[in-house]
Amino acid sequence: MAHEDDARRAVPNTPGTRTDGVTRRRPLREQHVEETVRVAVPVRTAYNQWTQFKTFPRFSSVVHGVEQLRPTVIAWTIGYGLLRHRFAVEIVEQDPDAYLAWRGLEQNPSHQGEVEFRPTESGGTAITVRMLLEPRGAARILTLSSGTARLTARLTARLVRGELMSFKRFIEGLGQESGAWRGTVRNGRVQHEHPEPPRSRVARWPVG
Repeated sequence: MAHEDDARRAVPNTPGTRTDGVTRRRPLREQHVEETVRVAVPVRTAYNQWTQFKTFPRFSSVVHGVEQLRPTVIAWTIGYGLLRHRFAVEIVEQDPDAYLAWRGLEQNPSHQGEVEFRPTESGGTAITVRMLLEPRGAARILTLSSGTARLTARLTARLVRGELMSFKRFIEGLGQESGAWRGTVRNGRVQHEHPEPPRSRVARWPVG
């Protein structure tokens, strides 16, 4: 089982860099919500299950539907009670067993986030989620002129924490992943292991 202090003893993996030392992307440096949970399954298992977005409604209290629109664009339907809100996000960076980052495609409010997976000394996984909400227009003026920003941050942190705990119970109950997507994404594009060679502009005539 993962211990309570595993997050502090997790193998270092600095946000914004891959384990091979190559810069992954600019990390979230502005004020953001950050929550971490330890799960008692290996990194590969935790990561593989996280990539199965369509299973989120099975454990989440707010996610009601997930639809993949394009290889890196996903529509989420969230809500409480009878209220529903549908929005799209784009996966901008993804490294198997390590990291996933996304950005909201809505204009108001916009948001971005990232999730990191780190092995712990007990053989479990420390999962850290960071989210940054970016109000626009009148909403931004409101948050700058009152305590709304702090309240929003607290509510978002509570929501993220709750969802992480739900994922923990879900994956530990399963004991193994129900599926996996092991691809890599760079700048919103899926990277293929064997890229196609450039096409020749010279016409190819049939032979034989």
